[in-house]
Amino acid sequence: MLAPDSLKKVHPLGKSPVIEDNGLILAESGAILEYLQETYDAESRLKPLDPAHKVQYRFWLHYAEGSLMPLLLMKLVFSSLGKPPVPFGIRTLGKALGQGVQKAYLNPQLETHARFIDSHLAKNSWFAGETLSMADIQMSFPLFALLARGGIANLPHIQAWKQKVETSPGWQRTLQQGGPLTIPGED
Repeated sequence: MLAPDSLKKVHPLGKSPVIEDNGLILAESGAILEYLQETYDAESRLKPLDPAHKVQYRFWLHYAEGSLMPLLLMKLVFSSLGKPPVPFGIRTLGKALGQGVQKAYLNPQLETHARFIDSHLAKNSWFAGETLSMADIQMSFPLFALLARGGIANLPHIQAWKQKVETSPGWQRTLQQGGPLTIPGED
């Protein structure tokens, strides 16, 4: 779950993702996406122009890392407490603790967030308007992780959004260049 030491040669915190562009080293997904959009998307194809959609754009860019990813990371950590590298002698206790935290806190929180997102997508084609934007790109990993780790049924609008993302030409090019997406802790 930790970034390899080789990333510390690129960024002092060993952060991933990280980009280097014309001498600029930049980490943090949201910052990277905003930088790329502002620097290379002069036509604003990936950022809405409508003021109401801009508000949604900004919200979802920050929501992904500020609200949803912390819960998903906690779920990953707490679901791993009964497995190596946790010392053998405390794995049973770790597993029980992890399951308890998930049942009492994480699973209900993730359910609330999933329903919130599904409700938004029931009324909107994409996260911030009528076309794919950086907000959708930012939400892709957390939602793919949410779906892959399972446990929440009946999310038809998230599933439909995921299908649109997966069939988009940009996603297909990404898979060709980078290979398949793997989600830590997939069921």
